Amino acid sequence: MLWDTEFRMAQLLITPITGTPRRKRPAGVATSNLVHSAHVGDNSRVFPLILSLHVPTGSTVADVTYGKGVFWKKVQKGLYKLLPTDIATGVDCRCLPYEDSSIDCVVLDPPYMEGFYRKSGIIAGAGTHQTFRAYYRNGGGSSRGPKYHLAVLDIYLAAGCEAYRVLKQFGILIVKCQDEVSANTQHMTHIEIINEYKTMGFYAKDLFVVVRSNKPGASRIIRQEHARKNHSYFLVFVKTGGGNPRRKQIHGRS
Repeated sequence: MLWDTEFRMAQLLITPITGTPRRKRPAGVATSNLVHSAHVGDNSRVFPLILSLHVPTGSTVADVTYGKGVFWKKVQKGLYKLLPTDIATGVDCRCLPYEDSSIDCVVLDPPYMEGFYRKSGIIAGAGTHQTFRAYYRNGGGSSRGPKYHLAVLDIYLAAGCEAYRVLKQFGILIVKCQDEVSANTQHMTHIEIINEYKTMGFYAKDLFVVVRSNKPGASRIIRQEHARKNHSYFLVFVKTGGGNPRRKQIHGRS
């Protein structure tokens, strides 16, 4: 026992002399000032945080469903080269006037309620998408396009393909969406979009949940079948060919 104790003491004395490297202290500082994934409030509060985390200042950002520019109300002017377009300005998000691989970031926020795309004059979800809604109903004037929830997905997928075309490699696509109940069937729209965009070559890098600060109501109800949606999503994708770009860098793959 005495010999064992003396041996350990000798080790402690020898270690500094032999120059055994000490474990490096991790870089960085402790902080609680972080961008979080869930927020109570409106889009204009959350959107600047997403940009700060995922889009470098000076980037060219094409907001292809700009509307009234609600997302940008609290973004400092001059931080980005903004290209604001929508169907009211004559630009279809499914056919953008940009060269291949020329844009750093695309922002997409089409109406995400199937009622916007109905053939009848009864349109659900009155709001700020009036011109968009009138144009895209029945697929831009065609009665043979997809209907109900499939019409919602059709816009997201067609616009996603076009975004992939115009984005630079490792460019960012920010998508606003909401799950919905259509024809009494629950549709997890954000999951459907993530799965479909992966097949296009997008990597789903991040997800933000935006919760309404007020309670949504209903004009008429007999019996509630599903939880009423009071949250929506911002999805952040990277054009990579489908894989995590950071993981590829770590493992030495292009």
